[in-house]
Formats: sequence, C-alpha cells, structure tokens
Amino acid sequence: MHSGTQQQRRQHRGYQEAGFGQRTVFGARLSQSVLVTQAILAVNVLVFLVTAVQAGSLNDNDLSTLFQHGALYGDATLGHSEWWRVLTSGFLHYGPIHIAVNMFSLWMMGRSLEQVCGRGRYLALYFVSMLGASAAVLLFGDPGGFPGTVGASGALFGLMGAYAVTVLKLRLNPTGLIITLALNAFITFGIPGISIWAHAGGLVTGALVTVALLYAPQADQARWQAIGIAIIAVAIIGLMFYRGSQFPAETCQFVQYRQGLYYTCG
Repeated sequence: MHSGTQQQRRQHRGYQEAGFGQRTVFGARLSQSVLVTQAILAVNVLVFLVTAVQAGSLNDNDLSTLFQHGALYGDATLGHSEWWRVLTSGFLHYGPIHIAVNMFSLWMMGRSLEQVCGRGRYLALYFVSMLGASAAVLLFGDPGGFPGTVGASGALFGLMGAYAVTVLKLRLNPTGLIITLALNAFITFGIPGISIWAHAGGLVTGALVTVALLYAPQADQARWQAIGIAIIAVAIIGLMFYRGSQFPAETCQFVQYRQGLYYTCG
C-alpha cells in the first residue's frame, strides 16, 4: 500500500514536470517561483549603484556616463539611431526615491503576475510593455534630450494593464484594481516631471499583451500567444522606426556644462 502511494506520487510529479499538470489561466504550470522578478529587481538596483558611483552622488546620478548613454533622449534615439535607449532607459532611475518606489511596486505586483503567467510570458509582458512605453514617448512626447525619460514605471504600468485585463476576464473583485489605478493616476498627473506618455504607453501595451495571452485559442495556446505578442512587438518597433525616418539627423556628443558633462544633440 505504501509502495503504491509512493509510485502514484512519482507518476503525478513526472506528469506535472512533463508539462501536463494543472495550469493557470495563462497556460503556465503552477509555480511559486519569483526568480524573474528578483532578477529584474537586482539588475535595476545594480545599475543604480553603478550610476551613483560614477557620478559620485546618489541624488545626481544622472551625471553618470552610463546614465547618459542609456537614458531615453528622443533626439539621440530618433536622430542618431541610438535605439538601445528604448530598453536601457527602463533600468535607470533618478535618485534613491525613484528607484525605491519603482522596486517596491515591482515586488508587490511582479511576484503574483510571474506565478500566474509563468516566466516566459511574464518576461514578454514586462519587456514589450517597456518597449511600448518608450514608443509612446518617442511618438508623442517632446523629442528634446534633456532631462530624458528613465525608470521602470513604463513596464510597471504594463503590469497594471495586465492586472486590469485579468480582473475583467476572470470577473474578480475590482476594488484593489480601482484603488491602484486611482493612486497611480494621481501620481502620474499630480507630480511634476512624471512621463505621462511612458505610463500611458506601458499601460495600454501591457493590456494588449495580456489580451493576447488570455484570449488565445486553447488549442495550441502557447503558439497563438507567441504570435499575438510578436504582432504587438513588431507593430511597436515599426511605429518607432517610422517616426525615426521622419526625424532629422542629429549630431550628438558630450558637452561640458557647469553642472557636469551632458550628452547633447543638435
């Protein structure tokens, strides 16, 4: 009897590990792992520390060369083809308060979404949302370089968009969602210097990615999910390159100002 129970447990474990066990609404295997969220958080903190050391200041870390090379400057990105900025800007932050708030939000929202989405889907949601946030800034924001757009909040708003779609799809209690959206709307529109376009772009993109994940046909679900996400990502990239093709060429270089060296284009 005891031997039979152990054999059943081994069979059940093998069944789940093979990918045939109980799955979430996103099609992911059930897991308590939050490794991706931890890794993203660690990279953000590490990058912030590097910029602070380079600049010799926690609060004025934007003087760091790493910061200058990674921030989303519209003119440098569009006019000088520095396209890496659409992603690197999502790992940079202005000062300790900025990174502390964003990393707290990542930890609170990211863990549960990673567990329900699975690592691959969660990574796609996070980075495509980041891409959508940067695209919105480039398409609709001021293309001037200084001070530049940085921060993980574009991707975090993508997680919020995912949260909203999931609540609506599963008909969950929307109270927490309403409070979260209201609080972040107040921060977005009430605090000077916040990139409204980055937040809006991330929110919309995250919602679209989640629609692609949740409403994919059950038959061959993972394949249809990948196709949906790919279409969204390609559309965003296409819009950015179209915007870049309409933007005049710029010459960019470091220029010494009284406050320090700044990467400027003109």
